[in-house]
Amino acid sequence: MTTDLVRLAGLEAIFESSRIEVVRIAIPGGFREDEISVLIIDSQATEHPFVLLASLARTHPSLLTMVLGDRTDQEYVEKVIAAGARGYLTYSASERDFQMAIDAVREGSIWAPRKVLAKLISQAPTNSRTTPEPPEFTPRELQVLELLTAGRSNREIGLSLDIDESTVKAHVGRLMRKVGVANRISLTMFAMQHLFPISGRKNR
Repeated sequence: MTTDLVRLAGLEAIFESSRIEVVRIAIPGGFREDEISVLIIDSQATEHPFVLLASLARTHPSLLTMVLGDRTDQEYVEKVIAAGARGYLTYSASERDFQMAIDAVREGSIWAPRKVLAKLISQAPTNSRTTPEPPEFTPRELQVLELLTAGRSNREIGLSLDIDESTVKAHVGRLMRKVGVANRISLTMFAMQHLFPISGRKNR
């Protein structure tokens, strides 16, 4: 969702060689939810991005949204995520960041700067089903978890570990059951809290 044709052309160039088709949406509501997998909102296309996100959350509750903008301050990005966006990227993000962010959001993760994710984790309610001490993980499960916290998609995890994407999905499913969480986001947060702390990892 953008009014900047140059920015649109840039996105088209990024995804030209992938299976992702970039479609311009000029006005809010000018789409059918079943026609798109992720809606990227250019923050400069609207004067009220938070109002737009709140409206989309009401009218299209299952829609995955991301925001593209020029601000990098933590408070602003936190507000974007809190308003319902599943990801935030700056205009200067690399081609790889765009591709990784789209994959992560489509698979149920949140894409945001590490500092923002760290604060979201600290504010997240404790899952009563999660045991105080992390369960035992196999070496392969730890590899999957570490790549998951790095924002890698199932496809990228599979390529890194030389295993099929379906095998990665099976690992993630077993890990969710083992940890006692219901979705990929909670699993990632668990790993970042208990296994791979933010402070000890490199920024994206």
